[in-house]
Amino acid sequence: MPVQPIMTVAAINRFLETDFPQLGGSDGGYSVVDVAPGTAVLRLLTGSQHLRPGGTVSGPTLFALADVAAYVAILAHIGPVALAVTTNLSINFLRKPEPGALFGRARILKLGKRLAVVEVAISPEDEGETVAHAVATYSIPPRASEAETVQV
Repeated sequence: MPVQPIMTVAAINRFLETDFPQLGGSDGGYSVVDVAPGTAVLRLLTGSQHLRPGGTVSGPTLFALADVAAYVAILAHIGPVALAVTTNLSINFLRKPEPGALFGRARILKLGKRLAVVEVAISPEDEGETVAHAVATYSIPPRASEAETVQV
């Protein structure tokens, strides 16, 4: 049975705007649109800053979308832990995405005390074919109560 989310869409969007202003909040094109048991969906409205020569969305943009979508899925289920960090992310670019809205649909594969593994499928707004597929591993820092018991 998938783990239940403990943060709402609105709470995660607020957290990202305050703790990660470099994403640009809704002005940067990112917004969390859904959280559900074991999943989260992040929307990126791509603009000219996200394009590569030839008019397609750049690889670094897709990589960032996958990374932030995985982070959002984890936060939705463990709470606002700013210091959870990516330890690995592997991405496959499958098709050239056109400019416009892209969705990172994240699904938690494993959520442990110290590590989380999340799969992310990126597709256009119309839920067409997947344009990129990623698997991310995140390191989750110990909770304050756990850190106190470990320190001697």
